[in-house]
Amino acid sequence: MNHVFQKCGIALLAAVAFAASAGTPQPRSLQDTIAAEDRAVFDSFNHCADPMQLQAHADHFAPDVEFYHDTGGVTWTRESMIENTRKHACGNYTRKLVDGTLRVHPIKDFGAISQGTHRFCRVDTGACEGEAEFTMVWRQHDGHWQVTRVLSYGHRPNPAAP
Repeated sequence: MNHVFQKCGIALLAAVAFAASAGTPQPRSLQDTIAAEDRAVFDSFNHCADPMQLQAHADHFAPDVEFYHDTGGVTWTRESMIENTRKHACGNYTRKLVDGTLRVHPIKDFGAISQGTHRFCRVDTGACEGEAEFTMVWRQHDGHWQVTRVLSYGHRPNPAAP
């Protein structure tokens, strides 16, 4: 009889432990974390005609961010990068990540590198005419992620555009 109580007790403890772990949020993978950060950066970019969204977009970048754009040149600060975004993109273009292209690589004791392909779509027509590759270096500090370097290159017509 004592063995029956032991088995029931073990089963009960296992059930309680399982129930407790089911309610505890599990840490996301680095891929999931950076994918969520990418969505947040570009959700604010896609709505940056609103000054509050432009500020939200800016907050994703380090003050000394370097942005390398193959057709637009280089900016060396968040302020100049955001000014270019405000002038050339906000209200004109939105960005879409091409499904299945986001790759994330850890950087020991620093953060991560993300790479992928994105398309740019005209706000007025919705046509996604342009496509490019990107690489972003992300720094994690005190649980907060910021982009420190951006490369946007290989700009070309979208092969899927009509």
